Amino acid sequence: MEEYDIHTKDGTTDYQNRPAIKKNTGTWKACPYILGNECCERLAYYGINTNLVNYLKFQLNQRNVVAVNNVTNWSGTCYVTPLLGAFLADAYLGRYWTIAAFSIIYVFGMTLLTLSASVQGLKPPCDTNNVCHPTGLQAGVFFMGLYLIALGTGGIKPCVSSFGADQFDDSDEAEKKNKGSFFNWFYFSINIGALVASSVLVWIQTNVGWSWGFGIPAVAMALAVVSFFSGTQLYRNQRPGGSPLTRICQVLVASFRKFRVKVPGDKSLLYETADEESVVKGSRKLDHTEDLSFLDKAAVETPSDKIKGSVMAWRLCTVTQVEELKSLVRLLPIWATGIIFSAVYSQMGTLFVLQGNTMDLHVNKSFEIPSASLSLFDTVSVIFWVPVYDRLIVPFVRKFTKRNNGFTQLQRIAIGLAISIFAMLAAGTLELVRLNGVRKHNYYDLKHMPMSIFWQVPQYFIIGCAEVFTFIGQLEFFYEQAPDAMRSLCSALSLTTAALGSYLSTMLVNIVTDVSTRDGKAGWIPDNLNYGQLHYFFWLLACLSVMNLGFYLLVARWYTYKRAVVPNH
Repeated sequence: MEEYDIHTKDGTTDYQNRPAIKKNTGTWKACPYILGNECCERLAYYGINTNLVNYLKFQLNQRNVVAVNNVTNWSGTCYVTPLLGAFLADAYLGRYWTIAAFSIIYVFGMTLLTLSASVQGLKPPCDTNNVCHPTGLQAGVFFMGLYLIALGTGGIKPCVSSFGADQFDDSDEAEKKNKGSFFNWFYFSINIGALVASSVLVWIQTNVGWSWGFGIPAVAMALAVVSFFSGTQLYRNQRPGGSPLTRICQVLVASFRKFRVKVPGDKSLLYETADEESVVKGSRKLDHTEDLSFLDKAAVETPSDKIKGSVMAWRLCTVTQVEELKSLVRLLPIWATGIIFSAVYSQMGTLFVLQGNTMDLHVNKSFEIPSASLSLFDTVSVIFWVPVYDRLIVPFVRKFTKRNNGFTQLQRIAIGLAISIFAMLAAGTLELVRLNGVRKHNYYDLKHMPMSIFWQVPQYFIIGCAEVFTFIGQLEFFYEQAPDAMRSLCSALSLTTAALGSYLSTMLVNIVTDVSTRDGKAGWIPDNLNYGQLHYFFWLLACLSVMNLGFYLLVARWYTYKRAVVPNH
């Protein structure tokens, strides 16, 4: 593994000419190990997440609303913990060692989860009617393993995509073009793991047992660790640049201390280091931008900013430090629009599964498909659309836009947001048709009504298409627009939309349940969905998605891109 300060003094990236960097490191040579790690880790994650609602409902004997909320709360936590992992990576450990350390925690969590489903005394006992009665200890051990996994994924998720992108040199046009392609194939590898999880693992969990169903993901996670360490000698590893939170706080404190100070009209008078290299380790200098001008006060020099020639960091900041904070602030409105999209996406692991439980699960007379396995059609959709997008759509659009990546990242995200609306409309329409059949034929107390579960395929397939545009677009956008020394943190920031989307889904379910069950009514989402009105919930999400798209188009139109300083030659 080669460690370096990723940028040279002229502000560009130069892997080939620095003697400390070997020519045979990085690029696609290093990526198979990173992609293999991600594929196995996602197989482990989705091996738990995809069917978790059914484990909670049947093995831990939880009601529908409780099980759905526990799934969304855990999923949300899995996307909040990346903030911790990202901070450690950017400030102290670097991405390589953060991934390595948190992977070990992940393996411990997977092991504990497997033991809770297989060892007598830890496994919930079930009576002759297959109704399980877990003790507090058994439930506690299960949730301890589950939340150790949430902590483990927090160190991997924000770092691994950025670590893969670090293997490509921005100053080399061929490598820079390959970096855009890397994000597509990175997401492709995620979905290969998810495909195995949602098909093979869900079938094993349903038909063989939960001990095998959790044990196989545990082995997959161990393989992920092996894959990652196997590529160590080929990796390019950027050194951590110090605490980004400290730099942010310094800019805020300095700005408020100087709130009466006037920013000069000539922005070249703002403070920046005389050296061509940025004071932020591992980061290029950033050009001044006009918006958020209040923060520029932190870079206005005053007599009290220096003591004996030394700059006081909490009184005077460089333009680059100020622009780092501006970049983060500008990302926030774009980031916020990902929350409702993530709430839509989270329905695949909760209400789509419960909707599928009420339908005919038969593939043929002898084989039933678990309802949670329908998410494989989301995965198949992604696996289909990634190469179509990368090899057909991008070259076609490139002819008109003259951009290497075809669409801008913001355009790509917008297309995905629009597509996601149709997923909720499809799900709501299917539920309305299903309920009409229930009422017409009096199927209220029938466990599986005679309507094939494969009518759910369109809603899964549409979400998969939306993912290819929005999620991959977000990955690339947050990496590119992040300050160089905050890329893990910004990747984690993009992931928190998934957490907040899950929490938003939980909040909406709770609100809808409270309001719709007044006066003794069954409500929108009762334990027996045949008495409910689940389609109203899907249409509520569709309406929120339309409003979200409108807000996104407004903020994307006014977005200001970050500008790295171009060296003079």
